[in-house]
Amino acid sequence: MTQKSIAAGLPLAAAAALGLFASTLAAPSAIAGECPQDQVAADAMAPGATAPEGVTDEVLASIDLSSKGGDWKGRALRLRKLVVQPGGVVPWHAHDARPANILILEGTITEYRSSCKVPIEHKAGEATAEFGDLAHWWKNNGEKPAVLYSADILPPMASDADTM
Repeated sequence: MTQKSIAAGLPLAAAAALGLFASTLAAPSAIAGECPQDQVAADAMAPGATAPEGVTDEVLASIDLSSKGGDWKGRALRLRKLVVQPGGVVPWHAHDARPANILILEGTITEYRSSCKVPIEHKAGEATAEFGDLAHWWKNNGEKPAVLYSADILPPMASDADTM
């Protein structure tokens, strides 16, 4: 089990900047691009790439939630940093058993979502929730690396902490 405190030990200015950054997540303008209502449909997008390409996935911190008992047994909360190079891919995956929140810190990235007929463009400063009957893949169609932070809850059957 790894736990890290990011704010502890930071200079006051940096801690304040993190607080300011966190407060932007609650602002309506920080919500990621969404599928246009007239493009929403079940099984709208066929599965895409099945292997990662041009992406690094670093687990920054992980918390074993088993001590909470019950349905938490075997689950972990983790925080990851993904850097997706231009042309890079985060492969097709589902979120029915692994809820996640994604923050796009730098660059832009395109999401190909099972419930949307058109690709969804996500820009730096946006956050998006991934949960339920959702499968998708991401591709960096831009010219700069896209930096994403992902906080997710791993299900008990996910024994590999590096699961995308």
